[in-house]
Amino acid sequence: MALAISMAVLDGAIVNVALPVIARDLAVPASEAIFVVSAYQIAVTAALLPLASLGEIVGYRRVYLGGLAVFTASSLACALAPNLASLTAARVAQGLGAAGIMSVNIALVRFIYPHRLIGRGVGNVALIVAIASAAGPTLAAAILSVAAWPWLFLVNLPVGLVALAVGARTLPSTPRSARRFDVGSAILNALTIALLIVGVDGLADPDGRTLAFVELAAAAVVGFVFVRLQIRRAVPLLPLDLLRIPAFALSMVSSICSFAAQMAAYVALPFYFQVALGFSEARTGFLMTPWPLAIAAVAPLSGRLADRYPPGLLGSLGLLLLAAGLAALALLPGSPTTWDVVWRLTLAGIGFGLFQSPNNKVIITSAPRERSGGASGMQSSARLVGQSLGAALVAVLFGLVPGGPAAAFAPTLWCAFALALTGALASGLRRTGP
Repeated sequence: MALAISMAVLDGAIVNVALPVIARDLAVPASEAIFVVSAYQIAVTAALLPLASLGEIVGYRRVYLGGLAVFTASSLACALAPNLASLTAARVAQGLGAAGIMSVNIALVRFIYPHRLIGRGVGNVALIVAIASAAGPTLAAAILSVAAWPWLFLVNLPVGLVALAVGARTLPSTPRSARRFDVGSAILNALTIALLIVGVDGLADPDGRTLAFVELAAAAVVGFVFVRLQIRRAVPLLPLDLLRIPAFALSMVSSICSFAAQMAAYVALPFYFQVALGFSEARTGFLMTPWPLAIAAVAPLSGRLADRYPPGLLGSLGLLLLAAGLAALALLPGSPTTWDVVWRLTLAGIGFGLFQSPNNKVIITSAPRERSGGASGMQSSARLVGQSLGAALVAVLFGLVPGGPAAAFAPTLWCAFALALTGALASGLRRTGP
C-alpha cells in the first residue's frame, strides 16, 4: 500500500513542476498545458465514490490491484504520448487508476490492522501521504535535472510492478455485496464533480468567471438530481446513510474545513514569498518544507494516540494548533526572517498532523464494517473537495482585494484561520471514545 499510495500522491503534484517544459516540447500554450494537471484531478475525484462502491461489491482487493495496474500502464502511455491530446487522455486513465488506489486504501487498513491498532494504521497512511507530498517538487526537480519529462512517468513502472507483485500476495480478501453497481448514479456523480472542479478552476480567471458561474450552477442542478436519486437508494453510491451517523458527519465537516484551510495557505504563501517579499523560487520551496515535514513527524504519533485517547479531543487540539499557526502567519512582520516563517509553518504542520490520523480513524470506524468502502471514498472525497474549495477561496480573494496577492495574503490566512476553528468545533462535538 505504501508503494501505491506514494505513486498516486506524487503524480498529483509532480507534473506541476514540469508544465513549462511539457508546454515547450509539445508546442502548446501554457494555459493549455494545465489540462495535464486538471485532467488527472477531475478523473481522480469523479471516480472515487463509484470505485469505493464497486469495492464493496467485488472486494476492495480487486479494485485496489485493478487501479494499480491501470495506473502503471497509463504511466507508460503518458511517457510515450506524442501530443497534448494523447497525454491528457493518458492522464485521465492514470487518474482513474489512482482513484482505484485512493478510494479503498483506508478501507483496506481496517482489514489489515486489528481494531485496537487501526489508529496506528491510519497514521502510517498519513505519514506516507505527507512524505510523498513533501518530496514531490524536489523529486520532480531532481529528475528534470538529469532527464526529460517523460521520465516523471517512467519511474512509476518498476515501482508499480513491484507493488502489484507484493499486493497480489499480501492484500487481504474482503467481503462482497450481492447488490448491482449503479451506473446511472456513477454518471451523475462524475458530471457533478467535473462541473464543480472546472467551475472552481475557472474562478481564477477574471475573464472566464461568467462561464465558471454557469458551470457551478450546472453542477448544483446535476448534484441536486444526483442527491435526490441517492435518497431513494437503500445503499446509495453517495453514502448519505453514513452522514446520519453524527460522528461520521462531523468528521467529514472537520476534514473539509481542515483541507480547505491548508490548501488556502499552500496556494497563498508562495505568492506572498515571491511577489511581496521578493524571494526566489528555491528559497520559497525551502521555506514551504517545514509544514509537510512536521505532518510526517507527527502523523504516526497521533495515530498511536488515537488508539488510546478520544479522537475528537485530539482532532480539536490539532485544528486549534493549525489555527494558531495560520493566525501567526497572517501576522508575519513586514520583513520576516527565515526563523519567523519556519516556526509558524512548523506549528501549522504539527496541528494538521495531530488532527489528520484521529479524524480518519473516526471516519472509517464509525461506519459499519460492510460500508468501509463508502467511508473510505468519502474520506478521500472530503480531502479533494476541501482542497478545491481552498484553492477557489484564494482565487476569489486575489481577484477581489485591491493590490493583488500581496494585499490579499492576510485576509486569505484569516479566512483559513476561521475554517480551522470551524473544523475544531465540529471535531469537539463528536462523542467517540478510543
